[in-house]
Amino acid sequence: MRSPPLRNVLELMRREFYALGRDRVMLGLIVYAFSVLIYVNATATGIELRNAAIAFVDEDASTLSARLFDAPQPPYFQHPQRLALADVDAALDAGRFTFVVDVPPGFQSDVLAGRAPRLQINVDATAMSQAGIGANYLQQIFSAEIDEFVRGRRQEAPQAVTQVVRIAFNPNLQMPWFMGPMMIVNSITLLSIVLTGAALIREREQGTLEHLLVLPLTPIEIMLAKIGATALVIVVATTFATVVMIHGVLSVPARGSLALFLVAAFVYSASIAAIGIFLATLARSMPQLGLLSIPVVFPMAMLSGGATPLDSMPVAVQRIMQFSPSTHFTAIVQAILYRGAGFDVIWPQFVAMLAIGAVFLAIAVHRLRTTLAQAGS
Repeated sequence: MRSPPLRNVLELMRREFYALGRDRVMLGLIVYAFSVLIYVNATATGIELRNAAIAFVDEDASTLSARLFDAPQPPYFQHPQRLALADVDAALDAGRFTFVVDVPPGFQSDVLAGRAPRLQINVDATAMSQAGIGANYLQQIFSAEIDEFVRGRRQEAPQAVTQVVRIAFNPNLQMPWFMGPMMIVNSITLLSIVLTGAALIREREQGTLEHLLVLPLTPIEIMLAKIGATALVIVVATTFATVVMIHGVLSVPARGSLALFLVAAFVYSASIAAIGIFLATLARSMPQLGLLSIPVVFPMAMLSGGATPLDSMPVAVQRIMQFSPSTHFTAIVQAILYRGAGFDVIWPQFVAMLAIGAVFLAIAVHRLRTTLAQAGS
């Protein structure tokens, strides 16, 4: 007599948990991805200006040039270094400095005479994010120093309209507040594919896939067990990453509902796990699965709206990425963790994620049924 489907799924899930518990490499990868990887990427990467290397060529040797030399300060800039004019090109070619400021001869006297001399700032634009932001910062810093030197005080020109900027959700513009949650999304994406794909390939390599064929099990039960086990493991790891790493270590404020976020993480992990099953039915070994995962994981991570806003992408890319669950989950993460949104705000993305997951589930079931048929023939 055939057991109830739910009982079969739960028993297979227990088997998956046991197999994962014996795989120390995979357990280590999960711990690393949801702890060290999140912390390192949140604190060591970013596009804001920080600790930029700067040098000065002082051809004026005046009081004003000395003030300009002392103006750039940490944490935005390193302490400036002096550089000879003949060494500028070599220093920039070697990548020693991001900014080299050249104060021309007679700069102070020209400023006091009202002749508006030019101050040259050489920028290494290969440091793309720091180049644009830092050049603007230096322009503001030097303008304020020159104005104070000439007038004896800093003075801003009166404006007809006063602009008041209010920075919401991340008032100090701290990059870890943004990078941490986005790394959780990337970790879920990668591990959901790897765990389910590796589980199916392990069954094939160890010959246990043939054992499943003689049991009264359906392909949907086998797949739901692997997807469910993966999603539960991911939710446990996501809970740790959110509570300990994001809110604890990185001090990101807890705004939205943790329970709602974890439900969304479970649905997203299940959707991605279905993709992992699909890739595993195409691959014949773990190296092949790794190669097949590259063109799937990287576009999901880079084009989901986490690294670059969707509005900045070509319209065609925006439309294509609407068929990726990562795009909708990224929107959900930003809404819940950053803005404290409830289900009434995120339900469209939630429904879209469920629909995409259901489509991939159907495709994965078909591919798994084909694989089981091939293994039994």
